[in-house]
Amino acid sequence: MIEKRLRNLWESLHGKKPHFGNFLHEVRLEDLRGIDNLRITFEYPVSVIAGGNASGKSTVLFAAACAYKTPGAKNQRLVPSALFPSHLPKSGEWCDEQLTVTIDFDYSTPEGRLPVRWRKSKGWNRSYFGRPGGKQPERDVYLRTLSNLSNPSEVRSVLSMSRLKTEAEATPLNASQINFAQQMLPFRYTTVVNLSSGSKNMLFAKHDGAGYSELHMSAGERAILHLAKDIAQLKNALILIDEVEAGLHPWVQQVLMLQLQQLALRNDLQIIVTTHSPVVLDTVPQYARIFLDRDEKTGRVSVQPSYRDLIQNALYGQSRETLNLLCEDAVAESMLHGVFDTLLARGNIRPETVRIGRDTGAQEFPAHAKAFKKFDQLGNLVFVLDGDQKSKETAQEIEAEAGVNAPPVLFLPGSDAPEVWIWDRLHRIAAKDTTPDLGISPADLRQTMAQQNQIYDSASDTVAEIAKVKLQALADSLHRDVTDICRRLAQWETEQEDSDIQPLVERLDDILQNWRANLED
Repeated sequence: MIEKRLRNLWESLHGKKPHFGNFLHEVRLEDLRGIDNLRITFEYPVSVIAGGNASGKSTVLFAAACAYKTPGAKNQRLVPSALFPSHLPKSGEWCDEQLTVTIDFDYSTPEGRLPVRWRKSKGWNRSYFGRPGGKQPERDVYLRTLSNLSNPSEVRSVLSMSRLKTEAEATPLNASQINFAQQMLPFRYTTVVNLSSGSKNMLFAKHDGAGYSELHMSAGERAILHLAKDIAQLKNALILIDEVEAGLHPWVQQVLMLQLQQLALRNDLQIIVTTHSPVVLDTVPQYARIFLDRDEKTGRVSVQPSYRDLIQNALYGQSRETLNLLCEDAVAESMLHGVFDTLLARGNIRPETVRIGRDTGAQEFPAHAKAFKKFDQLGNLVFVLDGDQKSKETAQEIEAEAGVNAPPVLFLPGSDAPEVWIWDRLHRIAAKDTTPDLGISPADLRQTMAQQNQIYDSASDTVAEIAKVKLQALADSLHRDVTDICRRLAQWETEQEDSDIQPLVERLDDILQNWRANLED
């Protein structure tokens, strides 16, 4: 149910984005905290930044906090000089290196698309790129780390309130604030108030006859109540949350991200969070996931391509008990599913034991091998390349990046794109009395394929492109998906001892059995 609601929200938020009066499209950092040149774009109203430790997630978030001038006297500390201070003692060698730092922003505003730059040489200054009367756009900005009592000023504030000798002013949270919190917390509060004295604040809650301050709240309860108090009423604001999953159960993480996206839709909010949690990553569309990586040799931070599910799950801790196969595209994926339909049934192995994923092309596989190595995830991984990669150096590049523990690199049958092999095998079996269950007789299959050959074989495209078109035309005539045809054919070929898919089948069977034995050990 939550996943269905999330997908509906993705569509609604994507459609509403062009109508936001304010939107931060891009942040570019140069020579800041070891980041020499990094450009981050935000394509969706709720963005999730992920990456390993020291990859620059918090730096990007804090830079985004400097994008706007906040109305009135609020949040005057959201400026680079406060968020990126330097240790510069009057004497001694232990001081931060002084660099010329640049933070560039690109916005949509009610006045149109605007750039603004913060730049530091001796001090921080703003540039409006020569616009007469230029100024920094105004917008409410909220920046928070959800860790328990993580902010020193909050610690001091709460401790001061606990020692207060006079009666504090109690302001009840309103209905929308309490509702936001109770979507995630198991309590049904009778009262939630914010106790304040001057600039000091403390939350106090009552439920089931018990009353207690935030000094006695769990990290998760405290985090959720603070977030509810602070953002449930904000409109047209920029919300920035560091380590959004801190202290929260995975189910609560999912519900929180659902609530944040509902708020974004209802109140025109732009939300950017950082995370290490695969649960949080899965709550936004793929193009809203921003993966940062710092190269171990050069120290350079870069934005990685948005990972598909298998790679994301492997790098973020959801693949320890599965055998993972990474192939090039949907046709290759469906062929592998067809092979494993047979292998798993033979070995009485659960289908969820094997996870098959795909990416955009073989040229990205060496970089993926490097990432898998960095996160120690090579032991349960298999790369499967299309047949046309046999004559190229992709396999060697994968092995070079993976090092001594390189995972197996296998090839689909044939020496061209998999669609060429599929079409050829369909030709061969169409001449027989029995064919895979495609909903068509062998005679009708022969006739349909002959018609497709007559129409397309004289086309000027490559053999691979022609095969793709013919396969799609066949699928349309059978009212099936191309991937369904490929899967059923692979199932069929796996059972044929004379098929040239057998070398792949035998290697996969050996890998599966060895992996299973190692897992049991």
